[in-house]
Amino acid sequence: MANKRGIGLIVLVCIITGVLSSLLTVVLMKDVVGKNNKDNSSQIVVNDAGRSQNIYHAVTDKAMPSVVGITTTTIDKNNIFAIPTQSQGVGTGVIVDANGYILTNSHVVSDGQAVDVNVLFNDGSTTKGKVLWNDDKLDLAMVKVDKRGLTPAELGDSDKVRTGDIAIAIGNPLGLEFQKSVTQGIISGLDRTIQTEQSNMTGLMQTDASINPGNSGGPLLNEKGQVIGINTAKASQAEGLGFAIPVNTVKPIVEQIIKSGNFEKVTLGIKGIDLAIFEASTGTDLEAEAGVYIAEVMANTPAQKAGIQTGDVIVKVGDDNVTTMSDLNKSLYKYSVGDKSQIVINRGGKEIKVEAKF
Repeated sequence: MANKRGIGLIVLVCIITGVLSSLLTVVLMKDVVGKNNKDNSSQIVVNDAGRSQNIYHAVTDKAMPSVVGITTTTIDKNNIFAIPTQSQGVGTGVIVDANGYILTNSHVVSDGQAVDVNVLFNDGSTTKGKVLWNDDKLDLAMVKVDKRGLTPAELGDSDKVRTGDIAIAIGNPLGLEFQKSVTQGIISGLDRTIQTEQSNMTGLMQTDASINPGNSGGPLLNEKGQVIGINTAKASQAEGLGFAIPVNTVKPIVEQIIKSGNFEKVTLGIKGIDLAIFEASTGTDLEAEAGVYIAEVMANTPAQKAGIQTGDVIVKVGDDNVTTMSDLNKSLYKYSVGDKSQIVINRGGKEIKVEAKF
């Protein structure tokens, strides 16, 4: 059922499609506890009502109203029988705005191909949803429901997350039968890379909080009940090896979609390839250590106007180091049309700084 790719990491995409036998597998998945509690996960705190609770109670009470279940229907017309087949999917989402904006994984909504999306709320009500945006490379999507007065989750700062921090996941493992399950662990690692069918996913957080099929799109939370990541995948060859997309990656996207109703991604106007892949496939050895090799620069684009040339290697965009195309794409999500950014390129072994206007 599993395919070995890249580094051999076999990961279950955290979504149920139909019955359990059709689970997809890919090479990839107000501070409520007071201050100074970060180092003691079992510390008991007392809320305003005088009720004792531990960190996990507090985080669950705060975050649960913002977690939703997502069920989908997808029509597959590209199968060996050439007959359209219907499949059902189950995942998780996080409310990010009171006016009906929900964040989830792209694969939860079949990368935008789901013909029917239903959102199940904490109070038991169900509402139709519409996919506003998705990106299968980032494995993120935004769903909109016609509902007001929702409880949005508090988004944390994933740049401040450290290995060893408390990590709490909420989701629907194995479907709605086990909906709203809470698991706990720690942040096991940072800046992880896993291989997907679309691209390499980079900069992921690794956790040993249990993440299973159906948890996809659900929140990974810190001890304050703040969302620090969106759960995306788990390794099938090991226990306690799950991955989440840092929430800071998606913040600019969420903000723009809430503000304008859509997201317009800026582009540089280049055709590029990971330097390591380019060198391996061509047998060349360029002087840059890592980055994105520019195979072509399009006319009248930000790249051309900035002076970027074919053969250059992009190594940095703004404050972000670039080692792969995934890194480059992720960095560009931070910018809007009209913004400027300094780009560092390696040209013949010499680093050059240029400014691009998107």
